[in-house]
Amino acid sequence: MGIDVRAAGLAVALGGSGVLHLLRPRTFDWMVPPELGPARPWVTGSGVAELATAGLLAVPATRSLGGWAAAGLLAAFVPAHLHTVRALSGRRRTVALARLPFQVPMVAAALQVARGV
Repeated sequence: MGIDVRAAGLAVALGGSGVLHLLRPRTFDWMVPPELGPARPWVTGSGVAELATAGLLAVPATRSLGGWAAAGLLAAFVPAHLHTVRALSGRRRTVALARLPFQVPMVAAALQVARGV
């Protein structure tokens, strides 16, 4: 049995992001849409969820569940990405807009892991 490159890539990306959310939450606070209320619980919760999902993806027995969790998380992050587009201007807004389409292949990869494809 070889390494599932998609699962490993998602685990590294989500695990790294989860660590950053917990160690440097101020970096992410502004990305939480104000309509959701205080940012810090969302940042902390998403960091914990990312780490848990990375753990699920890393273990073959829970990889499928990790794929479903990753797809859900990545879809749930879309409002934050849209908020960054709304909150930024100029070149930074262009970069935020350019990042948005990358959610689609990431969710697709997570769904492939979930389905064992």
